[in-house]
Order: sequence, then C-alpha cells, then structure tokens
Amino acid sequence: MTYRVLAINPGSTSTKIAVYDELTPVFEKTLRHDPAELDNYGGIIEQYDFRKQLVMEAMKENSVAPETLHAVVGRGGLVRPVSGGTWKICDNMLRDLKDPSLWGRIHASNLGAFIADAISKELGIPGFIVDPVVVDEFDDIARISGIPEIERKSLLHALNIRYIARLMATELNKDFNTINLIGVHMGGGISVAAIKQGRIVDVNNALLGMGPFSPQRAGALPIGDLLELAFSGKYTHKELVNRLTKTGGYVAYLGTDSGIEVENRIEAGDKFAEKIQKAMCYQVAKEIGACATVLEGKVDAIFMSGGLVYNPVIVNEIKSRTSFIAPFHIYPGEKEMEALSQGGIRVLKGLEPAQDYPY
Repeated sequence: MTYRVLAINPGSTSTKIAVYDELTPVFEKTLRHDPAELDNYGGIIEQYDFRKQLVMEAMKENSVAPETLHAVVGRGGLVRPVSGGTWKICDNMLRDLKDPSLWGRIHASNLGAFIADAISKELGIPGFIVDPVVVDEFDDIARISGIPEIERKSLLHALNIRYIARLMATELNKDFNTINLIGVHMGGGISVAAIKQGRIVDVNNALLGMGPFSPQRAGALPIGDLLELAFSGKYTHKELVNRLTKTGGYVAYLGTDSGIEVENRIEAGDKFAEKIQKAMCYQVAKEIGACATVLEGKVDAIFMSGGLVYNPVIVNEIKSRTSFIAPFHIYPGEKEMEALSQGGIRVLKGLEPAQDYPY
C-alpha cells in the first residue's frame, strides 16, 4: 500500500503545501496571501479557516481528491517543549498554540496544526505535527546557564535538522539512533546542533540567544554592553527584541538580509561586506567546535543546510576551520515539506509511533 500525506507549512504571508505519495511528491505549491486581507481576521489563529479553504482549492486544482489522503501534517509551531518526532494533534496542543504567554508570541507556523486538524477531522484521518521548533532533548547539564533565574532553552530549526540527520544516517549506512552528528542550518537564523544517538542534546537558541550572528539575528553579545544598551533609553523592550531578532547581523551591518546581495557586493569588491561574512562564518565554526566537545570528539559527520549553503565561499570558509573534526556533507536549501510528509508516513508505515502530547 502507498500512503498519501498532505503537508501544510504556514508563513506570515504564505502557506506552503505539498502532497506526497510516500517519497514521491505529487505536487508542491506556495499560496501567497495579501497582508491587507489577512489583517481582516484580527489575529493569526483566526486565519485558519480562510487558509484551509485555499488549501482545499489547491488540491482540487492539482487533481488530488481529499478522500485519497491517509493523513494531514501541519508545521509544528510554538507548543510546549517536546522531544523530536511526530505528534498527534489534540485539544491541549491547540490550546497551547493559542496562548501567547507561552513563548511571548503566536507565530504563523502555529496555524499548521489548526489547518491540519480541521482537514483531518473532516476526512476522518489522523492529523499530526512533526519536529516543532521547540524540540527539547537537552541533557540536564546543558540547561544550566550561570544564574538560576535563567535556563538555557532549545529553540532551533528542528524540522530540517532532524530530517537531514535521518538522511545522513541512511547515507552513512548507520542507525539514526546510534549516529553522532553536528548539524548546521543557515537561513535568516542559524542553528548549530549536537546530535547524539538521534537526540539533539545541545544547540544555540536560534531565535534570541547564544550562538553565531546570522543575516537577521544578533547572536551572542557581550553581556555588559548589552545591559548598557538595554538601559540606555534608546529602545523599548519590544524594539530591542526586534533589533536582536530581525535587524541584527547582516541587516545591522550591511542593511540587507539577502545572502545573494552580500555575495554580489563581495564579488564587486566590497571589503566590508567580505569582513562581515567571514565573521559570521568564523562564529559558526566556533559553535561547531563547541558541539564537538559536547560529543566528546565522537563525531560521525558534520552537515550544513539552508539557503546560505548555496554559497560555496561560506561553505569553504567554515569547512576550512572545522573539517579536521569529521567529514563534511552539504545539503543546500531546506527540505521542510519533505520532512513534514515523511514524518507522517513513518507513522503510517509503523516505523515509529505517533506520540501523545504530554501536557
């Protein structure tokens, strides 16, 4: 039997969808939304029925009958911390996804579970999320920060990193649950993860925390200087958070978060842009080295994914500093739609259990 899964990945002004027959994509499409139209709904969660109808129309346009689906998978949003894997959508999960106090915000990816739940219930088939951004498999020692009031948290590109890790295990002819890897994802934010026997046991907070700066994020900063900035009166709390998560890194130094634009500037002789790009690579390499110590030097491979990895200069800059640790593998771009669909298919085929939300 061949299993067919619908995958749904909402963004702030778009919804990516895909239907897979196991590993074969039937179709993939990005539905674009007018921000002014979305504003009519009052909030992100209120958009789910509007976006759901567009998903159903797109399936019809691509000759996919809803009754041929075996499961629907939504992008995992800001739920409470869970381990990696495929999770059954339930009322408690939807409750948490509507609660802005949980993570201080409601992200567009939270919609994935609502759309998947609505479609799956109409069709009488399972609805899942897969590897949300808050996957937390830290060893307890990794949670200690330096003061009791602050605990280190896991917030990363878990969906893509865990899926690439699975591909790596297959490529190396190893069991996913026995392999040790360092996974790097380089997009608007950057995640560098230590993966020990299939678990992400440590990672930088890729949204607002430690680690390298990125095209949008500030990354780790000198604490004393950050405190001075926070109390300078120059920024409100909200403005400073935006500065650190949306207008830091490339944006702060170069006025753009486009890796392609930065690459073009460097090729045109912009030495300052070259310096900033090298600094980002330097910081990523340092983080890879830190992950190697977490894994006690027992690293089967290092892999890199994300949009910035299309740039061979970036790859070679990082590789030159870290290739002594383990062999390098490159997966440019992202495989989120494939990762979502395959999470559902692994459950349908009995290769792993669908987990119950524990809250």
